[in-house]
Parts: sequence; C-alpha cells; structure tokens
Amino acid sequence: MSELPKAYDAKNVEQKLYTLWEKNRYFSAEAKTEKTPFAIVMPPPNVTGVLHMGHALVSTLQDIVVRWRRMQGRSTLWVPGTDHAGIATQTVVERNLLETEGKRRRDLGREAFLEKVWAWKETSHARIVNQLKSLGCSCDWERERFSMDEGCNRSVRKMFKTLFDEGRIYRGDYLVNWDPVTQTALADDEVEYEDREGFLWHIRYPFKDGSGHVVIATTRPETMLGDTAVAVGPSDERYRKFVGKKILLPLTDREIPVITDHHVDPEFGSGVVKITPAHDPNDYQIGLRHDLPFINIMTPDGMVNDNGGKFAGLTMPDARKAVVAALEEQGLVERVEPHLHRVGVSYRSKATIEPYMSKQWFVSMKEFAGRLRAAVVERRVSLLPKHWDKTYFHWIDNLRDWCISRQLWWGHRIPIWYRKDDPDTLICYDGEGVPKEVEDHPDLWEQDPDVLDTWFSSALWPFSTLGWPENTDELKTYYPNSLLVTGHDILFFWVARMLMMGEHAMGDLPFPEVYLHGLIYGKSYWRKNTDGGITYIGAEERKGYDLGKPVPPDVEHKWEKMSKSKGNIIDPLEVIEEYGTDAIRMALCSSSTQARQIDLDRRRFEDFKNFANKVWNGARFVMMNLDGNDSEGCEALTATAFSEGLDESLLTLEDRWMLSVLNRTVRDVNDKLRHYSFDQAATEAYDFFWKEFCAFYLEIAKPVLMGRRGTAKERTNKQKLLVIVLCQSIRLLHPMAPFITEELFQILRKRLEGVTVEPFADPYTRDAVTALHTPACIIAPYPTVVRNEDIDADINNAFALVEQTVYTIRNIRGEMKLPPSTATDVHIIGRNGGSSLETLRTNSGIIQALVRTHKIEIHHSEPQLEFASTGMVGPLKVMIPLPADLVDRERSRLDKEQVKLTQAVEKLRGQLQNQAFVDKAPANLIEKQRSLLEQNERKLDEISDKLKQLSPQ
Repeated sequence: MSELPKAYDAKNVEQKLYTLWEKNRYFSAEAKTEKTPFAIVMPPPNVTGVLHMGHALVSTLQDIVVRWRRMQGRSTLWVPGTDHAGIATQTVVERNLLETEGKRRRDLGREAFLEKVWAWKETSHARIVNQLKSLGCSCDWERERFSMDEGCNRSVRKMFKTLFDEGRIYRGDYLVNWDPVTQTALADDEVEYEDREGFLWHIRYPFKDGSGHVVIATTRPETMLGDTAVAVGPSDERYRKFVGKKILLPLTDREIPVITDHHVDPEFGSGVVKITPAHDPNDYQIGLRHDLPFINIMTPDGMVNDNGGKFAGLTMPDARKAVVAALEEQGLVERVEPHLHRVGVSYRSKATIEPYMSKQWFVSMKEFAGRLRAAVVERRVSLLPKHWDKTYFHWIDNLRDWCISRQLWWGHRIPIWYRKDDPDTLICYDGEGVPKEVEDHPDLWEQDPDVLDTWFSSALWPFSTLGWPENTDELKTYYPNSLLVTGHDILFFWVARMLMMGEHAMGDLPFPEVYLHGLIYGKSYWRKNTDGGITYIGAEERKGYDLGKPVPPDVEHKWEKMSKSKGNIIDPLEVIEEYGTDAIRMALCSSSTQARQIDLDRRRFEDFKNFANKVWNGARFVMMNLDGNDSEGCEALTATAFSEGLDESLLTLEDRWMLSVLNRTVRDVNDKLRHYSFDQAATEAYDFFWKEFCAFYLEIAKPVLMGRRGTAKERTNKQKLLVIVLCQSIRLLHPMAPFITEELFQILRKRLEGVTVEPFADPYTRDAVTALHTPACIIAPYPTVVRNEDIDADINNAFALVEQTVYTIRNIRGEMKLPPSTATDVHIIGRNGGSSLETLRTNSGIIQALVRTHKIEIHHSEPQLEFASTGMVGPLKVMIPLPADLVDRERSRLDKEQVKLTQAVEKLRGQLQNQAFVDKAPANLIEKQRSLLEQNERKLDEISDKLKQLSPQ
C-alpha cells in the first residue's frame, strides 16, 4: 500500500469522515430494539449566537460517553436540540432591531416582531448545528428538536393544564424579582448577586403627635415613598413605649403605625426598620402577617409612578438622590455611613433587580420540595461529583413557589384565555388552536399576553423530545434517559426542574445519574492605569502569554470566568481551525477534573495536536513495517498470516509486557469513563500510546522488524502484535479523538482486507479481526480486557528492571556528556543479583535497542576497568567505560565539579561551625544543612575516586 503522509492533516479528513458517519446513519437509534438502550439529551444551546468553549466542553463530554456506549453495543440515542431562550433571544433580536432599523419591538407589534425572532432563530440554529458537527458530535440529527417546535409546544400545553387542573398552578399578586430593562419577572435562581459599596442612611421619622421621632436605617431611601409601617423587635425594651403610635411619613401626607415583628433585628442600625411591603421580600411577609397596605411606587420600566408624588417620573436611582436631598433640606437625615450590601442583578440584562408587585403565574412547590429531596436522599438519582448534594439540599430547603410567567413576546404563550368583561372567568386549554368558546365568540375573549419561563419547557426536555404526551416507541424505549451531563451552574435552573416534572408526568425520574462538570476559566491579563483602574490586554498579546511568552512585570494575570470584557475568551472554532478537532476534544477531556473550576490552559491544544501527530506517526511506522523489505530479506504480513494468530511461544518479555500494559490500560480507561473521570481516562490513554507503546515498544521492536535481531518467525509475530496493539489503541482513543482514529481504522482495514476469524487463533487476534470486520471504528467493539491473567505483576516487574537499567545507563551517559551516537560497552555487576542478573542477561537485546552499546556484559564481581562511570539499579551496579578519546574531556568536567563541590562543602562546614548560627537557627534548618553537607561530601568522595581512575598510572 502507499505510504502514509508524514504528518496528520485534520482539515483533509474531518469533513470527509463526518459525512461518512452521517451517510451510513451510524448516529441513528432504532425506536424498537433488542439491545440495551442508552439515552442522553443534549442541554440545548440557546439560539442567541454561536457556541462558546463551555458548549464545546459539555458537547465533547457527552459525545465521549455516547461513542463509548455505542461501541459497547448499546442502542445509543443522543437527542440534539436548541432552546428558544426567551429573555436572552428577545433581548438580542430587539437590540439588533434597534441598531439596524432604529425600531423597538413595540414599533412593529407582536406578530411582526416574532417573525423577526423566528428568522434570527433559523440563522442562528443553522450555525450552531454546523458548529456541533465540527466538534464531531454524533447526535441523532434525524430526531433533532427545538424547544418551541410543534411537539414541544403540545407538551408544554399538556403539562401546564395538568398542573393547573391539579391546583398546582395559580395566579396572584406577588412580590417578584423584576428586571426593569426586559420588563419581566425572574425566578429566584435567575437572579445573581454581587457586593456593592453603598450607604446606610439614618433617617428621622417624626411621631404625628409631635412627641419626638424614631431613627430608621435604610440602604434604599427612595422606597420610603411606599412605606406602610415602622417595625421594632417585640422584645426590644428601647421602643416598647412607641408601639401603636402613629408616624407622619416624611415627604408624604400619610400616617403609618409602629408595629412589632419578630423579623426585626435589634442589632441592625437603630433597631427600627421601615416596612415597604410592595418593594422588599421580607417586608412583603411582614405586610401579610399584619394586614398592611401594599403600595407600589414603580412602573414596569423602573420609574417612580404617581404614588411617588412629586418624585413621579424619576428613575429609581435618580429618585434616591432626590429623596435624600429633600430629607436633608428638612433636617431629617441624622447621619450617613458607608455600607457594603448585596444587590440582585438580572442574569441576562445585568439590570439591578427591583422587588415588584405584579400579577404572575406560579407553580406551588410545597409538595414538590419533599419529592426532590427524597430523590437524592434515596439515591434514585445520583449527583456526581457527590459534593453537589449539599448545595442541592440547601436550595431545596429554601425553595419558594416558582414564578413561571414572563412579560415577553418570545416563548410559549400561556394557554389561558380570559373573558374581557369578567377577567376572573378563564379557560385553560391544551388542545390545538383555541378553545371552542373562543372560536365561537372571539370578541369576548383574550389570551394571556405573557409567556412561560424558558425553564418550564426545558424541564420537560427528557420526555417531550421523545414524543410525550404521546406514548411513542421512543418514549417506551429511551425513558428514563441513562445520564445527564451539564454544567453545575444550572443545577437549579434546569436539573432539579427536570427531576420534578419527569417524576410528576412519567412516574419515574428522568435519569439515574447527573454528571455536573466544572465551569471553564480563562487567564486574564491586564495593566493598571494611572487612575487606579485596569485595562485588559487584547487577544493577540494575551495569546502570546498563554503560549509561554514571558509576561512583563507590569502585567498582572489570574484565572477568571471567560467573558468578552476581560478578553479571556478562547473561540472553539478558532482552536479547531488551528489545531484540529481531536486536539480540542482531548484538551477539554484532559482538563475536565471533577472540580468546580476548569482552568483551560491554551498550551494543552498544542500538546494534543502533537499527540495526534504522535498517534499518526506511530501508526505510520506500524503500517510501513507490515510491508516487506527486500533489502533486509523481510516479508510482508498478509491477511491470511495475520488471521492465523500469534505464536505465543515466541512472545518475548517486551511482548508480554506490552500485552500486560495494554490490558491494564483498557481496564483502567473503561473504569475511568464509567465513573466520568474524563481527565484520568485521557491521561491513561495518552500515557499508554506515547510512553509505553511509542517510546518503548516500537523502539524495542525496530531491530526485529528490520531483520537485525531475531528470526523471520519472530518478526512476523512482532508484526501481528503491532497490529493487535494498534487496533486496540485506536478504538480505545476513538471516543476522545474520533477523527484521527477513524481515519487510521479505515486505513488498517484496507491494509488487512480479507482477514478471517479463525477459531484456533489466540483471543487477541480474534478481537482484532472481529473489529476489522466492522465497517467503521465508530461502531467497532470498544476494547475490553482480553485475558485478565495477562496483567502480570512478574512480567511488569521484570520489564521495570530493564527499564530502570536503561534509565541508569542514559543518566550515566548524560553525566559523561556522551553524544547519543557514541556506542559504549556496559558492565552490570551483581554479587547477589540472582534472577535480576539473569533477567538482564536474557533481555540485553531490549537494552541494546534503546541505548547505543557495543556489548553488554554481566558480572558477579566488579571487573577492573581503567576509566569508568557508575550508577546503581537497586543492588546492581552499572559501569560504563569511558572511550579513550573522551577521557580528557571527562577529567576536565570532573575537575570543575570537584571545585564547585569543595566550595560548597567549605561553606556548609563554616556555617555549622559558627556557634552563633547554631544557637539562633531553627533545628530543622540545622538538620537540613547537615544532611546537605553529608550528601556533598559523599559526592566529593565519588568524584575523587573517579578522578583517580582517570589519572595516568
């Protein structure tokens, strides 16, 4: 066959192979199957733009598991899809509309705006699918879903009506987290918190009767316009006499009472707090307990409304300034203190969250909370890594009702219709179109204008994507799913709600295991400005530092969550273009520890591009050496000869060691994948191919393959074993590096076309032949341990002895500064060496394959050598005579080393003889210096002995 190119060219093979996989429907799962099913649903990317490195990570990890299970013979279904992402997508499209047409959504109207969003979705969706394919994702594209497609819409309506009819969905006035930018309510877990420097204003609230005042402390003085009470602690003796009195609320003409409530902390501020039930969650509960009025002072877009009197029309931040100024003018501000407080921020728009009273739809979580806790406590679902249990339980134990309505246009419209003349009369409808009453009298009814929280439809994803509420074959076969892989940041947004909805709708949890991967961090670099601020460094300069360029002293850096503003984003498509898909997949896999944070070092991409080339060149060497070599009198390995199997009587130490390490690696990689230890699986496979197979076994095999050592039969046996190891290796690596392994698999199949399964052949050959009979690596059987007994400790120990001897010889040669091309004699001495000496005698050929030597001699007593350097391998001594032409150079080197060590010894002796040092220095330092002195004296004696040997007699 033609020789493989010297370097792997990812660009030339990736599209070709993905087309091969799709054309042959290797990604497709059967709806009905006798095989064990394995199902996983993709966390659907938002149709807001392009994929980022977090998407690349979760997609890679899923694909690794999916390919592994497929190769194990499972009927594997990976459902891909995208999410409509209500707030995020509407915000992006409206921003684009404003930039391109100078219009807002209300200028277009609902239907026209939604047409714009659907057009955006189609463009973004196509781009996302192409990116997922570029990553090698082996999804069942024939079953791709969108969270607002017809099937998902039907599922959402059905679930809403079910919960509504059960009384679990209700509508009411409620204090919600309000985003004044997107003008919609957010669920609790859609609010992020950050610490901000602010102030604590101490304000005098005068009594109506003129008898004095109380001082309240607040971080939000503008909300006093909605105060309906002042509260003190029930056991606070300082204020007991004021309870029941009336306060004349400053800047208004309203009177409010002084009440007591156990929620008040006597230690905070003055111990007196203002109660604003419509604008604070704690005050809301106090308002309910004491039947206080709820006065809303804010419009949906974050302005003060008419209840704010003369402050109406101001933004909330401007109202704060104006209120404080008015209070100061009246002499009611007693003092102001700096104060650090937590501020809620919208996870989408980043606007400051305002507590706001509005009519919303909610899911009652009271009964669900107990079920969600029990699911994890009873281990019916396992959160992996297990340390996430504690975080999960904390959330469950502080669960509030779930606000599911959003004041948006893009999303699943709430399936509720109201009578216009009597809004309390409503219809909840889960069928197609509109209810019959609405169809018959359309002018009398109107549909709720709000849409459902995006996470409502996402919560149905594991079963809605399989056809629910219809009882499809897919639903029967693949629900529950087998696994969920996702980031830990959506444990509450998504995972818990899928558990809740899945168990409620299907009677069973949607998956038994959830693997929560860490979030990717990139390295940020910045310079400090003269004004104390910082300027983040741009992409090109940052990339240089990432790849090892020295960082200047004026540049600071640290690992941070990836963001455009910090300039630390790494674009996965750029990485694929520069390094290849297999390199980014291996880099992400090897970085995916089970920690909360993944520090993604850009140098890993280069490392794994080099690894891909190592795999390619290792396979290239094997292929080249399967062919004949007339000049060496070596025959080619035929398919027929390979099918006959190994001659196990001809297996050498290195062969048996290779089989031992191969079986151990196969066992360990399977185990790591089974426990989602992706980084360890990648490391095991990497180390095996690079270090054991290429660095040792191929080097040892070269003299045999080239006819310089061993017999023709031994060469043929070596060729067969190389095929066996290569065939297992590329299948072992395939889930992590699918493209290069598929390309090599196809080449190997073609080279050994016609192999047959011979019943008398050894199990290793039968395993390889069985694999090569499959049309593609993606569906070839994943390696398993062929023979447990071949994981042989005695073989491993024997080879380790040879390996350590090689290291020692190389170290001695390094100390002697011998060029790699210089061959030397090697003498190995062991007075009581026994089996160790015999092992080295029998396997001296391994040593000679790895180190240039003239001859290797084994001795029971030390020979008389004029000039030799030595090293130890356990009780064995290794001696290398110095070639005559290098004696003078070695003597010069040792002279310099002797001078250096002599100076070090004198310095240490002086230090330890200095009584002042000995009296003052810590005991551990003194002991350390004494140990170092002994070590240097020992080295000095060795150098003196060597110099004597090198001196003319």
